[in-house]
Amino acid sequence: MVFGQMPNGARDTAEASRPSGADRALGAPDRQPGDAADHEPGLALKILVAGGFGVGKTTLVGAVGEIRPLRTEERLGAAGTSVDDTEGVEHKSTTTVAMDFGRITIRAGLSVHLFGTPGQDRFWFLWDDLADGALGAVVLADTRRLPDCFPAVDYFESRAVPFLVAVNCFAGARAYGADEVAQALDLDRGTPVVLCDARDRDSGKQVLIRLVEYAGRTHAARLLDSVG
Repeated sequence: MVFGQMPNGARDTAEASRPSGADRALGAPDRQPGDAADHEPGLALKILVAGGFGVGKTTLVGAVGEIRPLRTEERLGAAGTSVDDTEGVEHKSTTTVAMDFGRITIRAGLSVHLFGTPGQDRFWFLWDDLADGALGAVVLADTRRLPDCFPAVDYFESRAVPFLVAVNCFAGARAYGADEVAQALDLDRGTPVVLCDARDRDSGKQVLIRLVEYAGRTHAARLLDSVG
């Protein structure tokens, strides 16, 4: 199975048979474990879901995936109170210690694999392996704790991984426009910022659609630059 960019032959096959538009692709009917497509070799597009502690990464992966998500959560304990800032997310009782994993089947032989990264800096050593071969990334942001997503933004910018910022609109949080968030995060021009509800499957799919479209344009532009 290949992550990220398609080889020429696979790209030609995918172009000939894929649905017309990312929205139709990510809107494919759910499949159950054990379906024939589960046993077919194919291409997987790898997408990361990153952001700060308690921003909703695990929730988003679980909401949009078609399978029961793989989670590596542990309960927050007294030992972590000195290193995990729970201000604004006092209700949070667990934390991801390795990764979350979910899957969306687009069609036979083509799927999207979602990898949720751990948010705390003590787990950042895992990010390089998770990011290897990724098509792009979603950086979830909480406007109540906006600085928490700076490390993810810096990470993907420094490694030239296409990403967008998805503002998870928590109840009671002050509403900000996409332009205001982009300015506050000092994003490179053209980096998309979208508003979402990580609990809502349709909202999460729209985030992924925007990312796939943006990542596709970015990779195509880089390819043209390399042969120009």
